[in-house]
Amino acid sequence: MNYLITGGAGFIGSHLADRLIARNDSVVALDDLSTGSVDNVDHLKDEPRFRLEHGSILDPDIVRRLTVETDVVVHLAAAVGVKLIVERPLESFITNIRGTQVVLEAAADSGKKILVTSTSEIYGKNANGPLREDADRILGSPLKSRWSYSAAKAADEMFAHAYWRERGTPTIIVRLFNTVGPRQTGEFGMVVPRFVRQAIRDEDLTVYGDGTQRRCFCHIADVVDAIVGVLDHPEAVGGVFNVGSQSEITIDDLADAVIRMTGSSSGVVHIPYDQAYEQGFEDMQRRTPDTTRLRELTGWAPTRSFEEILSDVIAFERAHRTSHDQRSSA
Repeated sequence: MNYLITGGAGFIGSHLADRLIARNDSVVALDDLSTGSVDNVDHLKDEPRFRLEHGSILDPDIVRRLTVETDVVVHLAAAVGVKLIVERPLESFITNIRGTQVVLEAAADSGKKILVTSTSEIYGKNANGPLREDADRILGSPLKSRWSYSAAKAADEMFAHAYWRERGTPTIIVRLFNTVGPRQTGEFGMVVPRFVRQAIRDEDLTVYGDGTQRRCFCHIADVVDAIVGVLDHPEAVGGVFNVGSQSEITIDDLADAVIRMTGSSSGVVHIPYDQAYEQGFEDMQRRTPDTTRLRELTGWAPTRSFEEILSDVIAFERAHRTSHDQRSSA
């Protein structure tokens, strides 16, 4: 099969490309490299079944051309990360809504199956759990940029569902909960790589809020297993699936674990949300997925432990730092 992965040089997209190529599929990765990186796919540059196209999902011509060439579209490209969303809400909103519409239209016109990646942000402040796919959304004021990402991804899901119902476009939606692993950047607010980078530099770990908020972290390899599982299953078309771990940890406990596993001398500093992001910033205390629907269809369940996740991220960040230091001294 030939796959088009939008955002294919990003954290998740590059790992998905690895998995598809390993089973002899071909991949075209479309990326504008705004949050993705050539470094993520540099190991694939000599792979004949892989091609990186530098371009934007906002460009209908390139999206349409690449869609026609492939069998399946995996739409991962998006403006992501709380920090990026808060600092550049207009750019993020346009990318996440208009870009998805461009990709869906190209898939519909060429009759291709498309998987659209959504997010646990869909559920907003709903702290009940575990959250089913049909759980209510609870959002703050639309004037708070914090919720623009949730609103944009909800629009993406509505677009995908409408294309499936009205035009028969084979669509699949996956909602990702806190995916973590090597190649993820902490630059846009992702907490695990940010903590690890601070710890290996013996800097204080900056916890936003009071640290009691709980999250579930899922290894990128498990998430890729889930994505491939629904891509391969004919009964997944038209469905929405949560993807994530149900093992919860507080952000304070996460910080302590990172310090312990890195052997760091770092301390922990708590920073109020309005200093870390913006005045009136709102967060949720808990967000846990119910993955029954995915498990019953494909048999999927996460297999990597929290310790494995941290070990892999720590090893990657240490190797990345060593490589960067060597280049700087050359």
